[in-house]
Amino acid sequence: MIDQLADQHPIAWLCRRLGVARSGYYAWKRRQQAPPGQRQAENAAITAEIQAVFQEHRGFYGSPRIHQELRATGRPIGRHRVARLMQRAGLRAKTRRAFRPCSKASGATGVAENLLEQDFTPPAPNRCWAGDITYIRTTSGWRYLAVWMDLFSRRVVGWSLGTSMEASLVLEALNRALGQRQVEPDQLLIHTDQGSQYRATAYRELLEAHGITCSMSAKGCCWDNAVVESLFSTLKHELGLDDDAEIRISPQRLQRDLAFWIDGYYNRERRHSTLSYLSPIDYEQQFIAARTLTHADP
Repeated sequence: MIDQLADQHPIAWLCRRLGVARSGYYAWKRRQQAPPGQRQAENAAITAEIQAVFQEHRGFYGSPRIHQELRATGRPIGRHRVARLMQRAGLRAKTRRAFRPCSKASGATGVAENLLEQDFTPPAPNRCWAGDITYIRTTSGWRYLAVWMDLFSRRVVGWSLGTSMEASLVLEALNRALGQRQVEPDQLLIHTDQGSQYRATAYRELLEAHGITCSMSAKGCCWDNAVVESLFSTLKHELGLDDDAEIRISPQRLQRDLAFWIDGYYNRERRHSTLSYLSPIDYEQQFIAARTLTHADP
């Protein structure tokens, strides 16, 4: 329609009236004027790049994340074009089952107030951490994974794998996190569910010794800790560790796979939609760089 009316009205005016970006219109115009063979060759080259990214991330990246990967390499391309080329190439991301909240038991003693109140967006790193435990079946029985996540960047700051769900498991992961992060304890709030590990005397004494504020979910409400629950869902899906998985791996293999996925892939490379499609570490570094520039201004 813009082409048909271009002789009667300015292009800028037509774009405004029709709600079309001028840059989008001119990009469409260039595509229409390009020789058919050139367009096909360009699509073939982009599809090859898409397939490379898709395979690198083992089929778990859909068009939004692949679009961000291509842009990061300097490829100027729109998200819808990526989606269209993926569809033509038969590339469809593996999807996980929807997160379903579970009901967790609540004890009577040692329960802290819910201070987080589902505010999963703290203003800076090391202000709010969330922790939880999940179980994974191996060839030698169940293993239990405890993690601590910084809610600012969704970065896993500490984790531990064990053969039981004792308080020592979460304490080991927490001590690792505290040893690796530059924390001002009086500014840190740690949130968990009401599991017995988090009501244990040793756990509460560790928090008190560091001056860390304790927060716990409401009884039976997993939505209060939904970010960590979602992490577990993603981890199990991408590592093939769902409870109904046909193939079980050894505890030794599980330890290696978790180290690779958490420390080598999730924290460093995996793009997170909540973080403007940055990885947790990149998101933290962006925050630190911005704060440094702000402080450097006179």
